[in-house]
Amino acid sequence: MLLNLDTIPASYKKYVKLIEETDVLQALRISGHRAQELVHTLKPEAADHRYAAGKWSVREVLCHVIDAERIFAYRALRFARHDQTPLASFDENSYAPHANAQGRTLKQLANEMTHLRQSTLDLFEGFSPDMLLRKGVASQAEISVMALGFVIAGHETHHLLVLKDRYLKP
Repeated sequence: MLLNLDTIPASYKKYVKLIEETDVLQALRISGHRAQELVHTLKPEAADHRYAAGKWSVREVLCHVIDAERIFAYRALRFARHDQTPLASFDENSYAPHANAQGRTLKQLANEMTHLRQSTLDLFEGFSPDMLLRKGVASQAEISVMALGFVIAGHETHHLLVLKDRYLKP
């Protein structure tokens, strides 16, 4: 089952375009694997690095990726179960200061990312083809369950690229 990019809300297209895989489960597996590869190369002293004043630290970026995956997976669950209640957006900038990023090590965040991705994979593996096609409204835009899986993978990939390009370059 292929994803039609035309069905992706404009605010998420940049993420989904980063994904080469056409199978949502494979996309989730590969992006999760790449995230773990990168996170495990980070040195503890990089945890609080910010590439510019006012930008998130490395830990805060990882917490954001975790928060967003949980929210997107929750949306997918609701829509897969035929819940037609429109879901509100979330303000990632108000979440960041309350994520307790500074109270967690990179290793703890890496472990949490691993467990969360396995949970997300378990969720998506339990969806039937019909459930993957179900849609709902979140952030005032219609989106399918399958598209949300690609958004999870693409959003993570986007932030991995930001970490590589802006935080980890000498």
